[in-house]
Amino acid sequence: MQIDYIDSLDNTCWETVSDIIELVGWGKRSPLDVRLSFATSSYVMFAYHQDKIVGFGRTVDDGKFYGLVVDLIVHPDHQGSGIGRFILESLKNSLEGYSFTTLTSEVGKEEFYEKQGWQKQTRSFIWPRSEQQRKLFT
Repeated sequence: MQIDYIDSLDNTCWETVSDIIELVGWGKRSPLDVRLSFATSSYVMFAYHQDKIVGFGRTVDDGKFYGLVVDLIVHPDHQGSGIGRFILESLKNSLEGYSFTTLTSEVGKEEFYEKQGWQKQTRSFIWPRSEQQRKLFT
């Protein structure tokens, strides 16, 4: 399967990105809000199969010390094909030189990150902003 990786926002179909976010169970996000969040990200990566987005991820950071990989999602039909691994590696490498590079795993996806060499933290905290978040961490 031919996958093309693009680190640009040019020609991105934000409706598709929003649909994939909802498809994996992360809730409904408007295409405009998704576009704005990616536009203010430090690094982005999109995976395309036959000119259609099938995966993506992005980073946010403070420019020096803390870098965070966020919104790493692969369409369920393409999971297990190496797309997530490639995007994660690219984003991690983009944050080379930062003192801390972190991410938060979706429940049930911890093993994926551990296989890539990421280490689980034992002292991380979240301020729950929704009932769904509160339920995940109790």
